[in-house]
Amino acid sequence: MPVLAVLFAVLGAASNATGTAFQRKAAAKLGHGGGLRFVLTLARDPAWLIGIAGLAGAALFQALALSFGALALVQPVFVLELPFALLIASPLMHRRVPQAGWAGVAAVVGGLVLFLGSAAPTGGTDNAPMSRWVPVLVGCLGLMGAAVLAAQHWRSPLFRAGALGSAAAVGNALTAALMKSATGTFADHGPAAFFSVWQTYGFALTGIAAVLLLENALQAGPLAISQTALTIGDAGVSLLLGVVLFDETVRTGWWVLPALLGLAVVIGGVLTLVRAVPHIQEVVSSGKK
Repeated sequence: MPVLAVLFAVLGAASNATGTAFQRKAAAKLGHGGGLRFVLTLARDPAWLIGIAGLAGAALFQALALSFGALALVQPVFVLELPFALLIASPLMHRRVPQAGWAGVAAVVGGLVLFLGSAAPTGGTDNAPMSRWVPVLVGCLGLMGAAVLAAQHWRSPLFRAGALGSAAAVGNALTAALMKSATGTFADHGPAAFFSVWQTYGFALTGIAAVLLLENALQAGPLAISQTALTIGDAGVSLLLGVVLFDETVRTGWWVLPALLGLAVVIGGVLTLVRAVPHIQEVVSSGKK
């Protein structure tokens, strides 16, 4: 059911943006800190609890979206987290949304609609044989490792942010693919089977790795570079994994041109948001740590 998949994916993006915005609000009250006392103080703040609930809800909505729709359909929708972050964080931080911010939101939403409407990812299954999983795991983990090594070798902030952002994107796509397989097992065979398959533990590990890679990407260089690499990479790799692993289909032929145009508009919107709206950078950076 593509409509339900898109709905849950949108709710997941909104929930994640809500979680990071409220966590940022709670942490801003205390300033910089760390340790058990800092965490316990945060845990008594309603804003921080709302933030935790938002992040938990995002994971649940993503799992539901993947159980109802194609991986190549669901993952690109999560780019909406950035516009949601702007719309939620601005009133929380008592700031106005600038005109450029609204233009960025319109570009991201419009470009996403054009991209998904043109590519029209459909079909597929929740399960894939190990003969497909093995090369996918080797390829994705190999790309992530190569990107990390390249980032360590080059000192350019732009290159390092792009390389680590790309590694995080591959990690996000792989995590979603593993989650889709695990949630499919849950839907078909129940919780006992869910905890018995390796994909369940796989998406937990790759999810943690992706978060750590993105945190390092945000610290390595400009947010515009890491966020763009994440946006392009997550959508592209997810589409590829959906086709290779789960037999999903996308439109080809002349439909590729408007799909690429939509992706370019999304990228332009992302760049507009992260450059024109400073507090979005604060929320995105804090939310990934």
